Amino acid sequence: MSKYVFLYHGGKAPESEAEGAAVMETWNQWFESLGSAVVDMGQPTGQSATVASDGATSQGGGANPVTGYSIISADSLEAALVLAKTSPQLAAGGSIEIAETLAVM
Repeated sequence: MSKYVFLYHGGKAPESEAEGAAVMETWNQWFESLGSAVVDMGQPTGQSATVASDGATSQGGGANPVTGYSIISADSLEAALVLAKTSPQLAAGGSIEIAETLAVM
């Protein structure tokens, strides 16, 4: 089994406290459905900045800023893609970037 980072981009933010609670319930149900594949549910992200190789910084995370992350265990990238396709992130109009983590020896 490998670990995959799910990087969430975009998506519609809840407009009320009640909508926010419903969204959180949907996410919790999704994580429960993934069972032991969930390594780290992750968190939403806030303000971001980028540091370039020359040390220059820019605010805002670029053209497609990360809005959250999770770490999921799966047998392959294809299996991770199948899991991602059931995420509430997609129903909210967002996207998910998936990257396998590599062991450093």
